[in-house]
Amino acid sequence: MELSLLINKFNLKGRLVALEPFGNGNINDTFLAIYRNTFTETQVILQKVNRKVFPVPEAIMSNMHEITKHCHEKLEADAKAGRDDRVWQMPRIVKAKDARDYVVDDNGEIWRVITRIMSAHAFNVAQGPEHAMECGAALGHFHYLISDMSPKAIVDPLPGFHVTSGYLKQYDATLKTKGAKALLGASMEAKRLAKFVEERRALAVCLEKAQKKGELKKRMFHGDPKVNNIMIDDVTGKGTAVIDLDTVSPGLIHMDFGDALRSICNPAGEEETNLAKVVFDEDLATAFCKGYMREAGAFLTDADRAYLYDSIRLLPFELGLRFFQDYLAGNVYFKTTQPAQNLNRARVQFRLCESIEARERSIRNVLKRL
Repeated sequence: MELSLLINKFNLKGRLVALEPFGNGNINDTFLAIYRNTFTETQVILQKVNRKVFPVPEAIMSNMHEITKHCHEKLEADAKAGRDDRVWQMPRIVKAKDARDYVVDDNGEIWRVITRIMSAHAFNVAQGPEHAMECGAALGHFHYLISDMSPKAIVDPLPGFHVTSGYLKQYDATLKTKGAKALLGASMEAKRLAKFVEERRALAVCLEKAQKKGELKKRMFHGDPKVNNIMIDDVTGKGTAVIDLDTVSPGLIHMDFGDALRSICNPAGEEETNLAKVVFDEDLATAFCKGYMREAGAFLTDADRAYLYDSIRLLPFELGLRFFQDYLAGNVYFKTTQPAQNLNRARVQFRLCESIEARERSIRNVLKRL
């Protein structure tokens, strides 16, 4: 089915004047559609939900319906009460003409249309402490919005996602294979990374143990709070929205907190080959934490706060473990352009973890002051 015919099945007013590929996401097929009439212009996002990543796209759409409904109601109530220093935004689902939240094409694929966050854009890397602070504020506010939403209200879109003990079990199983043993035997660097993992097995389960003991509570978390999923207002420079809601899941918000800092506070990026450049930037981290606590501090418990440092340390370890496991398995999950790419990615994450460990006292002191 042609895209212009497909998008015509949604409740959109005006004349379609543009429909073109949009963004650089790696999961869903995404297009920007522009509608105009005599007085206004409307821009929306058309997406096909990727069945390879989300086998039950109907559940993804049901989740998005529940999440956006809950958050929009809370945003409207807060706006009426004058509680915020800005206009917070969140994409809205555009209904199909048959009143459903999506359209099924001739191949059985599910398509949706959501509103575009206007006069705002995201960055691929942190632009400095002020930007990091606004990213923290946006994530903290998003956590506040979903903090009173029951985890039972949605279907877990990616069971096992950000469950570090599960990745450790997968790693252990891979270690027993002939291919992994051969790679470990041929590389001193691979042996060093294996030793790094062995020394931190307790780290892999620290948050899960805290949850089992009742110290931490399962809430809802975003699942992919990287810097380019946080929209910054073009006019005010303030954080205005967190986008890409497909990975919102029941779990620990600590996973978001740690993952956001992992991505924001390593300016060298995941593909850096010179490990001397991989350093955890404390200025960016301090700014992010200030912004985050301003929005989320009211609902965080003392126990939540006590485990924040552990989450900052855990997330680069978790991603490094996933990269290393995939290297030993023959690069079957993460895309690579050369055989040792996942090995180097693991090196970067483990070095970032070491950099965080070296700054533990300073990071904990920052968290205590907020």
